[in-house]
Amino acid sequence: MNSSMRRLFIVRWAVPVFVVVVITQSWLLAAEISERPNIVFMLADDQGWNGLSVAMHPDVPGSKGDYFHTPNLEKLAAQGMRFSAAYAPASVCSPTRASLLTGKSPAKLHWTKAAPPEEGHKLIEPRLVKSISASEITFAELLQKAGYATAHYGKWHISGGGPGQHGYDEHDGDTGNENAFKFHDPNPVDIFGMADRAAAFMERNSQAKKPFFIQLSWNALHASENASKATLAKYEKLLAGENAKRITTVAITEDLDTGVGKVLEAIERLGLTGNTMVIYMSDNGAGGGKKVLNGGKGGVWEGGIRVPFIVRGPGVKPNSWCHTRIVGYDLYPTFCEWAGIPTDTLPKGIEGGSIASLLIRDDRGNVKRPHDELVFHFPHYQGDAPHSAILLGDLKLIHFYEDNRDVLFNLSKDLGERNNLAERMPAEAKQLRDRLDQYLASVDAQFPAPNPNYDPSQPAAPEKGQGGGKGKNAGKKPKK
Repeated sequence: MNSSMRRLFIVRWAVPVFVVVVITQSWLLAAEISERPNIVFMLADDQGWNGLSVAMHPDVPGSKGDYFHTPNLEKLAAQGMRFSAAYAPASVCSPTRASLLTGKSPAKLHWTKAAPPEEGHKLIEPRLVKSISASEITFAELLQKAGYATAHYGKWHISGGGPGQHGYDEHDGDTGNENAFKFHDPNPVDIFGMADRAAAFMERNSQAKKPFFIQLSWNALHASENASKATLAKYEKLLAGENAKRITTVAITEDLDTGVGKVLEAIERLGLTGNTMVIYMSDNGAGGGKKVLNGGKGGVWEGGIRVPFIVRGPGVKPNSWCHTRIVGYDLYPTFCEWAGIPTDTLPKGIEGGSIASLLIRDDRGNVKRPHDELVFHFPHYQGDAPHSAILLGDLKLIHFYEDNRDVLFNLSKDLGERNNLAERMPAEAKQLRDRLDQYLASVDAQFPAPNPNYDPSQPAAPEKGQGGGKGKNAGKKPKK
């Protein structure tokens, strides 16, 4: 009998029966997995669902990229579980990062965009918070209080005083995208430096017999032109004739995979594999590839929010799949469950649900959230006109605020969101629209407002570095 089971045995016979009844599922699941595992969470930047050489869906050939070479992530997937329907909380980076740390949706946090607003459109984008509040209790703070050593390496990008003010013992400071451009070969965008710092942190804390949590917020795929010279040369030859951005993106992706491999090698070398949960995901989608998914960054079509998601660890069946829909802020209660933190002690307002049961029950568990639906709110111009989406069951509705238009898709049959069912299924469309409105009202979501100075004869003025106009899907109407 291991120590976790001994503790449960003692509790069962040492306290009254009515107390035993309220022993939560979290404690039971913790006993099934491992006692207080180490946690290594790796977050890529701008990496699409099909941005790896490992498929994210067993029945969708286009769920892996044609040109990418990510052997270490292939190995990680073979050793763990792949989630085919995993979502980033937002279609852009910093709202996702704040959401992950707080367990709340970007709509609830009032932080739904990373870039400055575009001007000259029919609607005016809402004001944003753009800094993680000191009043938010992050999962890192809870892990820290539970006795974990905590570290954050790489991109922070959510202000608020930096990682040290929000639960991290060791970190790289209040960093942003600009930090990626400082690092060149032989340490492209600090990929290998981050891996080395993580390995050193693991070694120190394993020697001290202290459980640890490490978040590696990779800067890649930003500054892809900084990819290592050898990798760039390889793909300049293999992809001769392709555009430069495609070549550098593929190159930095392989460099990132090499960094992931260095982290996995350190876990194995230190003898920590049997008691370390490893999670890999991206902060938003990126479209691209074979265009299996519609849209991309800056839009809540599947291409902007569906992301790669892999988990390996004790109790997780090798080379397994999970098709249950999950979202990034589910990690907050998941991490806490693994750390033995009772669910009823978590801060009020957490919107995620633990995915731990999915991992140890081979996709037969469930995720319990306050809301059955998932909502993605992007009341801005970037990849599209301002819009929001709601997912419930197999159905997904997207609402556009400029023209009050709704589109409806059945993702089980139409993953690419090509066939608009709104006119054929008006009752279902109305039901989802009502639920979307109710949810957004319940979190006091921010909305775009009419622009009194809008002149349709004048082109919009996008912020420097952003795409112009209404995005590639704004004027595109799906088939009826």
